[in-house]
Amino acid sequence: MDNPKPTVVVIDDSTSVRDFFGQIAASMDVELRCFGSAAESMAYFTEQIPDLVFLDIIMPDKDGLTFLQELRKHPKQRHTKFIVISSKDYAQDRMTAKELGALEFVAKPVTTQKIQDLILKYADVGGRSSGERSNE
Repeated sequence: MDNPKPTVVVIDDSTSVRDFFGQIAASMDVELRCFGSAAESMAYFTEQIPDLVFLDIIMPDKDGLTFLQELRKHPKQRHTKFIVISSKDYAQDRMTAKELGALEFVAKPVTTQKIQDLILKYADVGGRSSGERSNE
């Protein structure tokens, strides 16, 4: 299976946040998929396994942590890499995100450099391997 560009998914109801990620992805060797809601992204997650997902907590249809909990029940998404990103920075949310297997919890506002660093750390960008992918 030869997929040269890792896929990064952003689920955030804010158009400006999705545009921000688009600008960052344009300067990196990644394929970006953006969704404005959990519901909008569900069909994607039933078919695809992205390399990395940035997930907002506060969204109109379903909060990100509830959505992450539901996704973890799908066999394809049990080991998907998630980073929770939110303007809501509460200890309970951080703990829940960690329990659901989120790699990081990032409070908004966030810098371009921080997002680039996270993508480089967790996605296989440009063949750079931060660890061999397992076939779990």
